[in-house]
Amino acid sequence: MSPTDPTRRHALATAAGVAAASLGPAGLLVTPAAAAPQAGPKPVPLKDDDLKAALRRLEARRRRILTGRPSVNGWDMEKEIDAGGSIWTREVQGTRGPLTLAVRAGDVETVLVHVIRRFHYEIDELGTKGEDPALQGWIHPGRVRDSGAPEANQASGTAVVIRPTWYVPGARGAFTVAQNATIRDILAECQGIVRWGGDDRRPYEGLFYLGIRPGDGRLATVAAKLRHWNETAGKGAGVLIDPSLPSRRRVTARYQ
Repeated sequence: MSPTDPTRRHALATAAGVAAASLGPAGLLVTPAAAAPQAGPKPVPLKDDDLKAALRRLEARRRRILTGRPSVNGWDMEKEIDAGGSIWTREVQGTRGPLTLAVRAGDVETVLVHVIRRFHYEIDELGTKGEDPALQGWIHPGRVRDSGAPEANQASGTAVVIRPTWYVPGARGAFTVAQNATIRDILAECQGIVRWGGDDRRPYEGLFYLGIRPGDGRLATVAAKLRHWNETAGKGAGVLIDPSLPSRRRVTARYQ
């Protein structure tokens, strides 16, 4: 059959048409799926009335939870817990029960729970001696007697009182020399972002609170370190430490 045969010319033209149809705008060969992608459903924008209603609900929740006033360390005090705000009830792993604590979720929680767990393992076991409660975290802002006192930080979920009925505000000497050394070691491990009430002018030896303001980058750094320890064998709370070791004492001295 010659190249000019009508049947052959028709076949060549048909093949050329198929090839041309399979080329994209840039002349590249594309698959049928790429040539005709299936678009997903487009998001439907909120109507003005729906948007306004959502904003009203958000504002109502904000008013219900926030006081609009910070605690002594600059963190927002909140009126409710477990209600969509920043403060939630958390378990303290390793304690009997386990014990629970209302605390600001996230990095603050990681740091304060670490303090409690080290206290529990190395100073005195919590929840076993009839203390009621063994822990006190968040309190309602309406219960804050002195807004300038460090314990007012409880209302922002950034402080915890260990055995609030045992360690009397204003009194010193509740801990032995060895226990005090462990407390110093805990504070050093937190790189100075946690303050102990026993160091305040009016001592409160059961109180531990965040000593930095919101936005301080040290909080994220310390919390990341502690989370890494929690996931690493031989690290973190529960691993017995000798605070009298020279290497530990040198670190402790930086934060006194």
